Amino acid sequence: MSAAAAFHGAKAAFLNGSRVLTLQRDDLPALPWPGYHDLPGGGREGDEAPEACLLRELEEEFGLRLPPGRLRYRQSWPSMNGAALPSWFFAGEITAAEIAQIRFGEEGQGWQMMDISRFLSHPRAIPALQDRLRLALRNYPPPGLMQARL
Repeated sequence: MSAAAAFHGAKAAFLNGSRVLTLQRDDLPALPWPGYHDLPGGGREGDEAPEACLLRELEEEFGLRLPPGRLRYRQSWPSMNGAALPSWFFAGEITAAEIAQIRFGEEGQGWQMMDISRFLSHPRAIPALQDRLRLALRNYPPPGLMQARL
């Protein structure tokens, strides 16, 4: 993927079995979706490529450094906040050892490995991310995921 291609930001579903890494957004009225369950990611900085944007945000939010090869699913989407530029959605695995290494950053109220079916049905999960995760799971079922639970 070219770093020159314009985009707004990137989000990802990092999966471990039937769970997905989530964070709960700060509950500030000025933020979109205050207090909602979110997935790792954020806005582009400079001319970084989508993968670099996502992995930088993952490190800032969770203290994790993962290689780009971990991202197994990629899809461009319209921006969730109405920006003219598209955004990227990724999916990949996260190991139990990596989960144990998480050091939550300064954004958000907390994090958890949430059951995927709970995230997909939660009334306070960001709806666009629920839709993107559903599509990703249809096109990229991770190892060990029980499809019947979705």
